[in-house]
Amino acid sequence: MGNDIDIFTPNDDSGIELPLSGERVAAGFPSPAEDYASIRLDLNKELIKNPASTFYARVSGLSMVEEGINDGDLLVIDKSIEPHDGCLAVCFIDGEFTLKRFEKHNGYGLLVPANKEFKAIKVTADNDFCIWGVVTYVIKKA
Repeated sequence: MGNDIDIFTPNDDSGIELPLSGERVAAGFPSPAEDYASIRLDLNKELIKNPASTFYARVSGLSMVEEGINDGDLLVIDKSIEPHDGCLAVCFIDGEFTLKRFEKHNGYGLLVPANKEFKAIKVTADNDFCIWGVVTYVIKKA
């Protein structure tokens, strides 16, 4: 269906705080940076609002590349968020997980890829379907 997704649970006990520079990093002209960082940042606390219902998943496939989501990117997925029209969702359809934009239509749903090489998937009452979770963050590898 365009994407296979490996799903795993964040380790709530990890609590790894890393230094956070107090200066913003200029994407244009260089700016002076601090030699040290006194602020600490725990990405689990920053990215996860509902730990009991949040999962990480790694993207496998190319169906969302035109949205900047590539093979190997890491997703933060919250199962407690109510799915809405246009949300980026991990969906379970007919025995497979897939990552798509979900659109509500009169009488059916549509799973929309972001790659012209892939077709949208029409979801009807005949499908075994659920929105497994809503994507809240995409973490990219540089």
